[in-house]
Amino acid sequence: MPETIRFHLDENVSQAIAEGLRRRGIDVTTTSEVGLMAATDEAQVEFAQQQGRIIFTQDADFLRLHRAGVSHSGITYCVQGSRSVGEIIRGLVLI
Repeated sequence: MPETIRFHLDENVSQAIAEGLRRRGIDVTTTSEVGLMAATDEAQVEFAQQQGRIIFTQDADFLRLHRAGVSHSGITYCVQGSRSVGEIIRGLVLI
């Protein structure tokens, strides 16, 4: 049986996105829920990787970590303000 996707949302992502994904049955953690507010981006990536979660972020710094070769379980990025909450949720559900 295939694994279901799991996301970790960084602190720049609206709580409404987490709630929308959860309503659709998707396993989501947020930075504030897991006690990582003000943690480094590297700590966020490490947490997500340990949990087998894809990071969803609107912070381009995570793209720099990827380019630098930092190991991760996946990073999904959306430019802040470029999509509505509904569009983001619909896009993430399709992954």
